[in-house]
Amino acid sequence: MSNLLDVKEVSKHFGAHKALNKVSIAVPQGSIFGLLGPNGAGKTTLIRIINQITMPDEGNVIIDGEPLQSKHIRDIGYLPEERGLYKSMKVGDQALYLAQLKGLSKTEAKKRLKYWFERLEIGDWWDKKIQELSKGMAQKVQFVVTVLHQPKLLIFDEPFSGFDPINANLIKDEILRLREEGATVIFSTHRMESVEELCDDIALINKSNKILDGKLLDVKRQYKINTYEVGIKTNNKLVLQNELTEKFEIAPANFKTLDDELKLNIKLPQGEDPNHLLSYLTTKGEVSHFVELIPSVNDIFIQTVKNN
Repeated sequence: MSNLLDVKEVSKHFGAHKALNKVSIAVPQGSIFGLLGPNGAGKTTLIRIINQITMPDEGNVIIDGEPLQSKHIRDIGYLPEERGLYKSMKVGDQALYLAQLKGLSKTEAKKRLKYWFERLEIGDWWDKKIQELSKGMAQKVQFVVTVLHQPKLLIFDEPFSGFDPINANLIKDEILRLREEGATVIFSTHRMESVEELCDDIALINKSNKILDGKLLDVKRQYKINTYEVGIKTNNKLVLQNELTEKFEIAPANFKTLDDELKLNIKLPQGEDPNHLLSYLTTKGEVSHFVELIPSVNDIFIQTVKNN
């Protein structure tokens, strides 16, 4: 798969502060790319460079095979964390104005806005002022304005901020649909469960440096700990636990069950087949739960940042 966006060794200083230090990322065409990091890591600076709001001190940005230029503004849709709608302006007038800034004719803009307003069930908001809307309602309007001109690259910075669970799920489904229709997405958030659900690739920035990147599944494989969460019904839990302690590295496990079971995390030696463990456990009792512990993005985020 070719890359829609390549950021190559980009650095940026603000006075004595180094916001980015030779950061490189590659965003595959038609993917959702998670740009992660703690507050102050440099994510927003990188997003602003891609949007040409600020310029890098070093390095370069390639979009769709070309060096980033002013003409590429129309190829990008950007939903910033700090929303930028004019509060006293009517929703419809503002959406039309912003759509025309992105190169749409008034007629085409009205046609697309009608489609999106109906799709997100906000058709009766056209004559409302932004200040009359809740934060989540205004967020829907800004989402529409971001995607309306059908850009090649969509950049969402905390897109679910202000949404209740129902509307957050609605926008999540729309992002996935846009990806299926060919859009490429950069997705920046602190909600790691959303990264799990949406992202194909991730990069983690900390203290101005990229410290981790790759396919999400490959990253999770890299952080596997070869540990299995086990629940087993047995007549003598203490005897079995002592026996398992002699054979494996074990720790208590916490998960909900309907019965009183022995619940453990069992770490296997490198290279040992988990099927052998499962077969062994079935000779000791009724195995009701057997799940490999795959590290979450949240666990990987915390571990990597702490180690860095």
